[in-house]
Amino acid sequence: MSLLTRDDLGAMALFADLADDQLDLLLDRHRETSHQIDQVIVMEQDWGESLFLIRSGLAKVRTYTADGDEVIMSLLGQGDVFGEMAALDGASRSADVVALTPLRLVKMRAAPFAALLTQQAAFALALARLEASRLRDLNQRFALQSADATTRLLDSLAYLSRKSSGSTDPLALIPPLAQKEIALLAGLARETASRTLSKLRSRGTVIEEDGQLRLVDAQPLIKRGLLEG
Repeated sequence: MSLLTRDDLGAMALFADLADDQLDLLLDRHRETSHQIDQVIVMEQDWGESLFLIRSGLAKVRTYTADGDEVIMSLLGQGDVFGEMAALDGASRSADVVALTPLRLVKMRAAPFAALLTQQAAFALALARLEASRLRDLNQRFALQSADATTRLLDSLAYLSRKSSGSTDPLALIPPLAQKEIALLAGLARETASRTLSKLRSRGTVIEEDGQLRLVDAQPLIKRGLLEG
């Protein structure tokens, strides 16, 4: 993959309203890095003056309960930024970000990003939309904590599809992931997630293509209120 250009950055929804000179400002002294599965990109309580943009791959935002249990707060995919809140308010980072698949990242300086937010209302609004979308995803997942295992797993598979494809398609291919990660995302014990996934496969709701999972039909999502018909 070639180095990120001004045109590449401007094609992403968050940066679409910025002028060429503003895009150049964000790209000034940027760095591109590659990361392997399970690599920790940022750690909770770290201090950071940079933010990150995902060019390709999938990452998880995780924290831990008081009992030491891992909780996946959200997923990050192509075009998503992270580290922006710590960069803006000067506080320590609020969670770990860990690679779920091989990642390619762009590391940008926080100061130009923060300056443009104060100068460009459309840019600030685009960031607000991004944060609102993440909050909606988080709210839905927490609202499903008391739902049955099938509903929770279906919701998690649809979420994985959307984030890994960079689209709104809940039927897109899901990259190969350790089953423990799918279980964590659904908030299920690994054995329960494995049993539920086997049931969905036997029904033909989920299929495997070249080692990747895919939901075949949106109707189970619509039936369970996970997707509008």
